[in-house]
Amino acid sequence: MINVENVTKSFRRGDTEIPVLRGISCEIPRGAFAFIVGPSGSGKSTLLYLIGALDEPTSGEIHVAGRRLDEVDQAGRDAFRRTEIGFVFQSFNLLSNLSALDNVLIPYMPIGEAARRRGDAIELLKQVGLEHRLDHRPAQLSGGEQQRVAIARALLKQPSIVLADEPTGELDSENGAEVYRYLRRLQQEQNSTVVSVTHDRSYIQEGDLVLEIRDGRIAE
Repeated sequence: MINVENVTKSFRRGDTEIPVLRGISCEIPRGAFAFIVGPSGSGKSTLLYLIGALDEPTSGEIHVAGRRLDEVDQAGRDAFRRTEIGFVFQSFNLLSNLSALDNVLIPYMPIGEAARRRGDAIELLKQVGLEHRLDHRPAQLSGGEQQRVAIARALLKQPSIVLADEPTGELDSENGAEVYRYLRRLQQEQNSTVVSVTHDRSYIQEGDLVLEIRDGRIAE
């Protein structure tokens, strides 16, 4: 599903080039539940964003679902993210002026498909225990509820890959465990590939794929 070959990523700050990833190579099979772990600043989120075509590597190749991402134009990358990738971020990324239901539907509003997907969105919110919160705005929801809205938004497209960047970073341990239960259900029921950046190894289970990054390299 995901093949990363000798990928580097550097950022420029003034006249200084700062290396973040220093020759990363790894494979994540289809249907895997994978964790990217490591110290703060090691390049975990950078690798996740490269896999999701939110950024481009400085060098190296990334193949996702048969595509070599650097050979896909911007329109193709946009379509790839829209149709095949479900993103779940630490900060939830919900719009404060929209209801929970509309936040789930927002990826489909620009393309005129929100009305058609409304029933599916309601069903997903029911599945994550928010059937009584459909009309509530983010400020009226707890942190755990907001993250469940974000998960429902990611799941609506039935993505082949879910990329989660510290999805429990703003949550207590109980709500964090609940978030990972929903992600594992998605992996098991839809055979989605889940890749999560985390600093909390307590969510890792036997059989998970763990990629540890230190100083921009795969350490284990």
